[in-house]
Parts: sequence; structure tokens; C-alpha cells
Amino acid sequence: MLLTPLVPRARQGLLSGIALAGAALALAATYLPATHPGTAYGDLFRADAFSLFVHWIVCGAAFLVLLGSSNYLKREHLDTGEFCALVLFATAGMGVLAGAQELLTAFIGLEMSSISSYILAGYRRDSPRSNEASMKYFLLGSFATAFFLYGIALSYGATGSTHLDVMGQQSGMQPAGMLLKLGLGFILIGLGFKVAMAPFQLWTPDVYEGAPAPVTALLSTGPKAAAFALALRILGNVYAAGTLWFWALWVAAVLSMFAGNLGALVQRNFKRMLAYSSIAHAGYVLVALAAAAATDQPALGIAAALFYLVGYVLVKLSAFLVAAQLGGESERHVEIRDLTGLARRQPVIAACLSLLLLSLLGLPATAGFLGKFYVFNAALNSHLVWLAVLLAINSVIGAYYYLSVIVVMYMREPEQEISAGPVPWSVSLALLLAAAGTIYVGLFPARIMDFASRAALTLR
Repeated sequence: MLLTPLVPRARQGLLSGIALAGAALALAATYLPATHPGTAYGDLFRADAFSLFVHWIVCGAAFLVLLGSSNYLKREHLDTGEFCALVLFATAGMGVLAGAQELLTAFIGLEMSSISSYILAGYRRDSPRSNEASMKYFLLGSFATAFFLYGIALSYGATGSTHLDVMGQQSGMQPAGMLLKLGLGFILIGLGFKVAMAPFQLWTPDVYEGAPAPVTALLSTGPKAAAFALALRILGNVYAAGTLWFWALWVAAVLSMFAGNLGALVQRNFKRMLAYSSIAHAGYVLVALAAAAATDQPALGIAAALFYLVGYVLVKLSAFLVAAQLGGESERHVEIRDLTGLARRQPVIAACLSLLLLSLLGLPATAGFLGKFYVFNAALNSHLVWLAVLLAINSVIGAYYYLSVIVVMYMREPEQEISAGPVPWSVSLALLLAAAGTIYVGLFPARIMDFASRAALTLR
């Protein structure tokens, strides 16, 4: 941000390179404290296997967004320095949220991420849809923030602390009182907005469609992973949270899966379809959270949620980067019909997008299949049979609209030729990394699942 006035507009790519190097260093740094976990700032922040796992996800998401967005910013004549600074500020907030051991610290991380995201959603200032997306996101996000803060205040009144471990000790010694029940309920509402779970998902399609596609790639992945991380940390530390949240998570998971998948069935805009798909996938992660809340040994459900988030972030982020590339100037070609004949026009992009969609569907040998398998297994181990059955039904529903996009790309002739131009090397590299990661996680899940399991055990 400080270098922006000093760098000529013709060399704005230098700023992207600096930001990309910073994100790469942050991603590499997640491995450094793995052997020496500890706390900081009076136990407000914790560096353990769990926080490192989530840092790995959000830093990876930021790296891919920065890598895949440089050409988009140049094409749309948008300022590179401010964009990169906002992405990095948002990522720093996600990191604070992931490692917070105290609720006010978590709130600071939440606001660091949210305020940057509000600005990014309206980054195309000359686009009415982008301005609308920013305004909706800001108003509803502020409303959710109020719930979150009020929940913190009530939880403090009930337990005398905002430290999660102290709250866990207090709630474990006596039945949760009305103040703690209300506090945890309001906190869940605030987090529910951030992860786009039903019935707090109404903002998602409009914001995801109106925001610049690289921004949507970030909004649909990093903040969601960080908010889920805080929910998992509360579940792992506060004894009362599991008993109070279980049915709320159960119902929210079912509503999210059906609202997302049924809404996606009727969409004609590719970005809106992916937005409704994000709601459905939030429901799948909520199944894992419900499984963790249903038992005194939540490690299996927590590990399943973390593993699912890895595959989800890789695939969903890349799908929106594809939309950014194919949409053309001002994102005029983001309808599903605009993908007609893509396999003939750009076969590599079509193959990559097909792989991503098949992973979202849950095809074997992809990250999406094993993610759903582990969530399904966690639900069955917690005796949530009906929830597992509903998850399977929704996976079948989702297959229809994912496969319909592949049919459009490979089996339909275009009504008019649409040229998005050659694919920049940066976009190609981002998609290649995501596709390789999707296949790697699908074929060799042991290492990541082992990391997720160790991360889950550190919450107790």
C-alpha cells in the first residue's frame, strides 16, 4: 500500500509480485512453529496444530487469489496496490480468528477480515452490482457483528471470562444458565452469517455475483474457513456449546444443504450457481460440526470438517478464478450458456473446470469425494443416521447442476463465439496448483488427514 504512489501504473505488476511473495512467506512460515507450539499475548492467541492447519488454508487461499487476480486487475483497470493490501489485511484477520483463544481477540480478527472484505466487494466502483454487493454485505455483516458482540457480553456475564478455556471450566462445573445459552446462541448467529449457513444465507448470491470474481474467490473460502475454525474451537473448549448447539447445527445443516442445492438447480448465472453451491457446502461442514457436538469425543467430527475445508477451498477458489478469466471485460459473460462449446475453444480450461466441478460433486479420486466420505463417516459414528442420509440425498441433487455445466461445455454448440483471449500464465499456474492439489488430496489423503486429526486433538 505504501509503495503504490511510488510505482508507475505501467509497472503495477511489481506490487502483485511483492504481495505474492509476502503470502508465500506467510504460507511457508506456517511450518516453523509446528514443533514449538505455544501461546502469546497473555494466552489470547494460541499457536497449536489446529491454528496452524487453518493458517495453512487461509494463507494458501490468499496466495492463489493474488496469483490469479493480477491479469483481472489489469484488464478491469483497477488499482493493484490497494487490492493486494486489502487481501493481505483480510488474511491477517482470518489468521487472528483462527488462533484466537479469547472471544474479544476473535472479534478483532473477525472485523479485520470483514472490513477489508466490505471494501473488496465494492472494488469495481463503476459497477452498480459491485456497489450493491458491498452495501448488502456491509449492512448485513454489521447486523451479524452486533449479534456476535452481544453474545460475547452475555457469555462474559455468565462465566466471568471471555477466555475459552475458562468458559469451558465454568460451564462444565454447573448447568449452563440462561445468560450462557443466549450468549452462545448469539455467537452462533454471528458466525452463521460469516459461513453463509441457512437461514442467514440470503446475502450470499447477490454479494458473490456482484463482487469482482477474484474477490468472490476469497470471500467464499478464507473467511468461511476462519469462521468455522472459531466455531470448532468453541466446540472443543466450551463444554456447554456442544449440548446447546447440537440441534441448531443439525437443523442449520439440513436447511443449508437443501437451500443451497435446490437454489442452484434453477440458476442461469455461473457465479450465482457457485454461490448457492457454497451454501450447500457450508451445510456439509455443519454436518461434521453437528457430529462433533453430538459426542463427548468430538475429534473425529472436527478432523472431518478440517479435511473437508482443504478440498473445498482449493476447488471453490479455482472455480471463481475460472469465472474471472472467462467472464471477459466487466464480467459480461458469466452466464452458464456462455460456457457453451468451451471444450472446443479452450480445452485446457474446460478440462480443469470439469475436474473442479467433479470434485464438488464428490467423484472418487478427488478431494471432494474423501471430504464427503469423512463427514459421512463422522455423522454415522455419532449415530446421526438421518443427517447422513440427507447428506447423501443432497449430494445426488448437486450432481445434476454440476454435470449440466459439463454437458454445456462438451456437448453443446455455441450460439455465438465468445473469446476471452489467451489464458495468462498466472491464472494457468493458479489453476494447475489447485487441480494438482485436488487430485493429490483425493489420491493421497493420509498426510493431510493425520495433520487434521492432530489438530483436532489439540482442542481438548
